[in-house]
Amino acid sequence: MCSLRRFLAACLLCVLTALSNTPTVIAAQANSTNYGVNEVFFGSGGELHACSTTYCAKQSAGELTVGNTKSTNYQAQGGQNTEREPYLNVSVASGVVNLGILDAASTASGSTTFNVKTYLASGYTVYVDGSSPKNKGGHILTPMSTATTSQIGIEQFGVNLRQNTVPAVGSDVTQVPSGTFSFGGPLTGYNTVNNFKYVAGDAVAGSASSSGETDYTLAMIANIATITQGGVYGGRLVLNVIPTF
Repeated sequence: MCSLRRFLAACLLCVLTALSNTPTVIAAQANSTNYGVNEVFFGSGGELHACSTTYCAKQSAGELTVGNTKSTNYQAQGGQNTEREPYLNVSVASGVVNLGILDAASTASGSTTFNVKTYLASGYTVYVDGSSPKNKGGHILTPMSTATTSQIGIEQFGVNLRQNTVPAVGSDVTQVPSGTFSFGGPLTGYNTVNNFKYVAGDAVAGSASSSGETDYTLAMIANIATITQGGVYGGRLVLNVIPTF
């Protein structure tokens, strides 16, 4: 049974850092009560472990099948040069998101990017957590508890993962190398153009299967009212990426 691995990426409106925790993962071999299979090879040639005293290599010739096959509950990866250990990879591209000077007559916005990919998993979910921006006096910009549009002159803080036009911020996901191999995307509440939301602990993105790299853009907006307390506002958003095995 594979152990659960949890990756954290900390998204700060003032400072953005990336943290990771990668415990040992044990990949179970295919087995039943009476029989077991350990890295079976079908083909006209090849060797799983061609080793000398110092070096090892995988050799392949005439592979009969390559790629992923799966049912509702199980999956297998075909091909001589495939790895049998599942993994999750998460990275954050930028460390600082500066929303600029907040003004009651306009919407402040900014964005940062991150990417996720996983292998031999049943998918992953990205959760957002942390505090809406606040000043040194403790006043917090009102987080948007339901997905809605930006309203100038009304105190708001929200995010989504789409390419928006009002305001013009963010970008739609990019599948690497293509949508044939990568399947991540934004989830309900954070997947509608020009609608923003922020509820700490919400699931904002994910994939229902193993996926190649999906590049996400986390778009942020902030509005203030004429009576909003002044001061320097800052906060931290944490992206918790949880794989499913």
